[in-house]
Amino acid sequence: MTATTVLTARALLLDMDGTLVNSDAVVERCWRRWAERHGLDGDEVMKVVHGRQGYASMAVLLPNRPMEQNYADNARMLAEETADMDGVVAIPGAGEFLASLAGVPHALVTSADVGLSTARMAAAGLGLPDVRITAESVGASKPDPEGFLKGAAELGVAPEECVVFEDSGAGISAGRAAGMRVVGVGPRAGFHRPDAVVPDLTRVRVEVVGGGTIRLHLG
Repeated sequence: MTATTVLTARALLLDMDGTLVNSDAVVERCWRRWAERHGLDGDEVMKVVHGRQGYASMAVLLPNRPMEQNYADNARMLAEETADMDGVVAIPGAGEFLASLAGVPHALVTSADVGLSTARMAAAGLGLPDVRITAESVGASKPDPEGFLKGAAELGVAPEECVVFEDSGAGISAGRAAGMRVVGVGPRAGFHRPDAVVPDLTRVRVEVVGGGTIRLHLG
């Protein structure tokens, strides 16, 4: 990315974990415990789990296990994560970034369910966008583009006129598969070739230029 990158859009689609909320501490705790229970290497597990719904990560990590067991295990994992908010904080600049989206079409598109996303956003001191696509909204996890396409449809904006904010490989792949441009947020994002990368949300400025056009200044 050059010193400043400018993208234009008509709507923004925002991932939560790693993008608006830093939940790495609890994700590490829960998934490393899970890895230990299943005799897996914790470091290898952590390379897989970011961005996906839990059952989808489990399917990658335990490919021979019946999906019914993954769904049941995922329900337990969600309950465990929802009960643990220790260390959950906002990504730098997230509050100001969300405040700048007043009147701008935008949606939360997260692999978390309603309970977990509500709890983590509250723990980070962030308000929830009016439009939210959660785990309950989709039949397929990221990297499938379904969530982002549903978000665009809810906002009434064509996919190619949306910009996605994401941190994970699965999420960046999902945004790209949806035909959208992707802004990568944080240290994980740069490895997955998004259209632009920012270290955090303090480096994003939103300008509404009229006619429904949004100009993003990145850098």
